[in-house]
Amino acid sequence: MSFTADRLLLFGATGDLSQRMLLPSLCALDADELLDPDLRIIGTARSDLDDASFRNLAREALEKYLPAERRGGMANFLNRLSYQQLDATTLDGFSDLAAKVGEPNQGLAIFLSTAPSLFEPTIKGLQHAGLDGDHVRMCLEKPLGVDLASSCEINDAVAQAFPEDRIFRIDHYLGKETVQNLLALRFANILFEPIWNSNYIDHVQVTVAETVGLEGRVAFYDDAGALRDMVQNHMLQLVAMLAMEPPTSFDATAVRDEKVKVLRAMRKVTATETVTGQYRAGAISGEAVPGYDEELGKDSDTETFTAIKGHIDNWRWKGVPFYLRTGKRLPERVTEIVVQFRCVPHSIFAGMGATMEPNRLVIGIQPEENITLNLTAKVPGLGQDGIRLRPVPLNIAMPDAFVGQHRRIAYERLLLDLIEGDQTLFVRRDEVEAQWQWVDSIREIWNSTDQKPKTYTAGTWGPSAAIALAERDGVSWHE
Repeated sequence: MSFTADRLLLFGATGDLSQRMLLPSLCALDADELLDPDLRIIGTARSDLDDASFRNLAREALEKYLPAERRGGMANFLNRLSYQQLDATTLDGFSDLAAKVGEPNQGLAIFLSTAPSLFEPTIKGLQHAGLDGDHVRMCLEKPLGVDLASSCEINDAVAQAFPEDRIFRIDHYLGKETVQNLLALRFANILFEPIWNSNYIDHVQVTVAETVGLEGRVAFYDDAGALRDMVQNHMLQLVAMLAMEPPTSFDATAVRDEKVKVLRAMRKVTATETVTGQYRAGAISGEAVPGYDEELGKDSDTETFTAIKGHIDNWRWKGVPFYLRTGKRLPERVTEIVVQFRCVPHSIFAGMGATMEPNRLVIGIQPEENITLNLTAKVPGLGQDGIRLRPVPLNIAMPDAFVGQHRRIAYERLLLDLIEGDQTLFVRRDEVEAQWQWVDSIREIWNSTDQKPKTYTAGTWGPSAAIALAERDGVSWHE
């Protein structure tokens, strides 16, 4: 059922995600006049607040996390907000919550940002209060389980109240401009699609590097690790969008059908195709930082780094390795995709002392959003040594290419799509399950071979085995 919601209910409204991302995103949308004037936003959490104190909390969050130039009309946005205290573990408060929400004219969108253990009681409470009808859609924030079995339990619980066409599973990477530009780059330019295959592409690299350590996520991260925290969701979504076949249209069903085909085609990796690591004390940007065991306060076998060599077994990508790596306490914060093309089949410059490098496409996602294509060109000048060649980068820096456009928070796009009911940039259940199947197979290998994380010094690019993983194939990580 298609509708634009005129009520938005935020669970976990006083939490860190709400203050850093959700409330600033909604305020920015309001400042750009992208929210319907009748939209009301109701926050709920365990905190004992009233409407006025919740608005004060929101104001402080906006002043801290949203640039001043994007806070236009903040008073108007704050007037949209109200609050209802709720303990989701009991049914008692859900009737009061329903009264606070009121009867929407068009429909209700619910954003569920709570611990996974609260998903099932929250769904039962919503059903109890009548907040699960055809005019209600549900948005789920990760983590959606710790493996395939627990993910299925969560999805089954949500499916008792909401059909798939009213469930919106967030992966906030899909809200990033450069990630969405992957689709435009591939399918709006005839230049790339004819060569986007194993005939012309040698390998692909996906890197998600962080300089931070645990940063207050001690309990969650030690239970999750790098594989579950980053690879299972963000990185596999990047791979799916990069490798998918052209969909028939920019439609939620068509796009997600093609993504899930990629995820199901991913070959199970072997023990020699994965590396795990855990950082020890070192230095980041010249400042000393403790090791993972010191931050945690105990010994642990949780990986803070993983590198994987993956393959997609279909015609387009047969034989093309996909190198994935992610980790904490690495030298720089960067998320990027590198598409390395093959060398020219025959160089007419070979006997002239000219050196050539294959073309390379680098798609920067964060902290800078840009696209760089390396081409080979002649160095200007005359000489008796023949033609000199060197790589020349063609840069498309997103802020420069689109002057006057705000750099948006990823959640802005996703919250607006939730309100309006567009599922294209949200993850479908079969995608989630295909991702978990691949990740679970890696963890099974680690367990069966008793693979323990290798140590690496904070401020380096992970254990040396990760470098060797690529160099065995004559590949160097892009740094």
